[in-house]
Parts: sequence; structure tokens; C-alpha cells
Amino acid sequence: MKKSLYLVLAAACLSLFFTLPSPQGYQVGDVVADFSAKDVTGKMISTKDFPKAKGYVIVFTCNTCPYAKLYEDRIISLARKLDDAAWPLIAINSNDRNMSPGDSFEKMQERAKSKAFPFPYVYDKSQSIVQAFGASKTPHFYILDASKKVKYIGAMDDYPEDEAGVKTHYVQQAIQAIEKNQDPDPSFTRAIGCGIKKRTT
Repeated sequence: MKKSLYLVLAAACLSLFFTLPSPQGYQVGDVVADFSAKDVTGKMISTKDFPKAKGYVIVFTCNTCPYAKLYEDRIISLARKLDDAAWPLIAINSNDRNMSPGDSFEKMQERAKSKAFPFPYVYDKSQSIVQAFGASKTPHFYILDASKKVKYIGAMDDYPEDEAGVKTHYVQQAIQAIEKNQDPDPSFTRAIGCGIKKRTT
């Protein structure tokens, strides 16, 4: 009897682990307001810059988080596979530079150059973008359709440690579903990574 109860509780916890959304910020089904921020080249990047987009890949990431570093090459690979005009990928660093000096704008420029990022890497200096989205981890993905409606929130895939161990590519599946005018399944997973360094004052 006790063993059965443990199994039921474990199953319930596992279900919450993968399906419970963040209580703040955009949720699946919400329409994202246009935002703009400066990328590492000094150019202002906005969702309005891509009028022919079929959808958008928005990822909150940074320079310093070990999980962000693990996913860096995967994000680069994904961006190179996507058509920039049809599926722009925008990487956003929202970490407060005072709390995390390695995530300053200057360090972002160094990182982007050394890794030859093929996507805009923008600095959310005011943290207004992360506040609107409600992202909490690095990396944290939001996949939008052409109308900028949120269709997927969460992790890039199911195995952060090593790409070779990935069984389910959540972000790629979400993109494929949107292109078929379908809803991604799942539409939400738990993002795994470092907490975003948000100012408290």
C-alpha cells in the first residue's frame, strides 16, 4: 500500500515537473508585444525587423551559465539550419552585469565574436524583456508563430548534458508543428539551467 502511494506521488510530481507553467510572464497562447534591444554589433534588433517570418525562436541565454555553454553549439547549429528571414533566432542576455560581470555587454561581444554567432545576441539591459516574458533560466526558449503567438515554452531538448543523448528535440518539433499549422505537443516543458540574475531594486 505504501509503495503504491509513493508511486502515485512520484507520478504526480513528474507530471508537474513537465507541465506546470510559470505563474508570471507570457504563457502559451499569449501574443508577444514587439520588443527591441541592442545586439553585440550595436544594431537595434526588433521582432518588427522580420515581416516575412513564419515564426520566431527566442532564447534567453548568457555567457557564464554552464548549461548555456552546453547548449551554445546546439543553438548555433539550429540557427544555421533555419532560414533567417522565415525563422529568426534571437538570443537575449538579461543577466544583470553587476551581479554577473561575465555577462556584461563587452563580454557578450567577445563571446559572440569568438563563437561566430550566426544570430543576433542582444542585451536586455533594463530587464524589461525578461520581465515581459517571465523567463527564469538560461537557456529558456519561447517559440512564436507568425502572429507572435507563443506556441512553445521550455527546454531545447530532453538531455542537457550531451547532444548525443538527446531523444526529443522539443524546439525543432515545435517549429515543424507550426509550419504544418499544428500546435506543438508538448507545448510546455521545464527549462533547465541557471537562474537569470535579476535586479532586486
